[in-house]
Amino acid sequence: MKKDDHIPKIKLCGLSRPADIEAANKCKPDYIGFVFWEKSKRKVDKEKAKELKALLDCSIKAVGVFVDESIDIIKDLLDEGIIDIAQLHGNEDESYIKELKAVTDKPVIQAFQIKDRSDIIAAMGSSADMLLLDSGQGTGSSFDWELLKEADREFFLAGGLNLSNIEGALDAITPFAVDVSSGIETDGVKDSQKMQEFVNIVRNRK
Repeated sequence: MKKDDHIPKIKLCGLSRPADIEAANKCKPDYIGFVFWEKSKRKVDKEKAKELKALLDCSIKAVGVFVDESIDIIKDLLDEGIIDIAQLHGNEDESYIKELKAVTDKPVIQAFQIKDRSDIIAAMGSSADMLLLDSGQGTGSSFDWELLKEADREFFLAGGLNLSNIEGALDAITPFAVDVSSGIETDGVKDSQKMQEFVNIVRNRK
């Protein structure tokens, strides 16, 4: 497949207000993300996520983002349909993923910070259903896109993506999906116009 034939899926992450869901319902990403990590400024709890999921267009999948969370808590959110997919962002290992997959048939995404080639190799060996490759600290401009050309599995591209660098990222590599959070915010709050613009750029590339 030529690069231009592939339109990446889109995940808008860190939604935490009804207004964020309203904006997502208008621009129709493929996925949205609820962050359950205690230390995140975008954190939502179960009740807030349940309220927001009820407002979400049913065609959009909700991803729960976790950092070293109890498997029971993740299972509960999946079983209740508050989230459709679990995304692991901590130190979860293969035994953790195996245990999680034993109690749910819902998809699991594992996130990896890519600093060098060894991180790519480690990510490719994950038993998670999907991968998310992140630049870690810093912005998308410092991400070494060349490393990702060695990936032989589909992945979500994350890490500092925004309106000004997303086209360059997609010119360099062909991810299954792109994941954006702070890049669609203004003053730390989701910006409906930036959300729409990001989706338009990804879906209307020539």
